[in-house]
Amino acid sequence: MQQTNTQTGVAWYAGQPTSQTIDNKDLSVIQDEMYSEALAYKKCAVYSEWFGDQNLKNMAAAAAQHHKQHFDALQGYLESRK
Repeated sequence: MQQTNTQTGVAWYAGQPTSQTIDNKDLSVIQDEMYSEALAYKKCAVYSEWFGDQNLKNMAAAAAQHHKQHFDALQGYLESRK
């Protein structure tokens, strides 16, 4: 028996969950993490433009890339579950 949650579009099955399902609580946690990573990326990108010291610019740019990679990994995970 398959049912689809109209709010999230995530399918779930009665009985044992399959590897392709994400429950609402897990989806909410992933969305929160994606928001946090996007915000951290934006802040680091802005800081990398503000800093005058090249070492600080490089450090902030590296941190921005780090957060972007985390965001992309979470997005890729969600897309693989479609």
